[in-house]
Amino acid sequence: MIRIAAILSLALGLAACTDATKDLGGPTEPLGTFKLGHAEVVAPAPQQLLVSRSATPEEWVATVDSAFEERFRRFEGDKFYHLGIKVEAYSLPPPVVPGKSALQLLVTVWDDEAARNAPEGQASARAKMNAEPYVVNVIQVFESRLQLTREEQMQRLAETGALEVERWLREQQATEGWFGGLPEPAPEPSMSAKAVPEAVVAE
Repeated sequence: MIRIAAILSLALGLAACTDATKDLGGPTEPLGTFKLGHAEVVAPAPQQLLVSRSATPEEWVATVDSAFEERFRRFEGDKFYHLGIKVEAYSLPPPVVPGKSALQLLVTVWDDEAARNAPEGQASARAKMNAEPYVVNVIQVFESRLQLTREEQMQRLAETGALEVERWLREQQATEGWFGGLPEPAPEPSMSAKAVPEAVVAE
């Protein structure tokens, strides 16, 4: 498994913008056949990193579940897919302590139809679309942290995590053909069906 401590040493390029939900106010761009069945969030033993305020597993489950439901219930495809989300680690520095707020999630996507049509005992393997959990690392530097409560920090991290997962799913759709994506290119020959030279007849 990815080493948890790596979250806080990742490049600042992973630092997200402060408003990860502004896109939700506009029209929803379809995600192929995707329609959310269940978003199952678990947090069996999230690791608390560095100097951080505590948050219970129950609080993380509620916060992350809310963020994923809000983002992924918008899609109205014609096939059900399920998201399995595990809260792996977090950091919620108090206002007076320098540092970054962070959240690590492990995400697995399940194809409901594949699970139902799989031979007995093979449902899990057939339904899982990514063999290894996709790792989402969210790192945020809140310049206005003095004004943010612990709950607001958690909410922003969860919302940004959900946004990152949507971006990943769109990448998978474009590159791996998930949710009915891919096939299209074909036509090319032109030039009068590319004239075939007449055969030279030897005399």
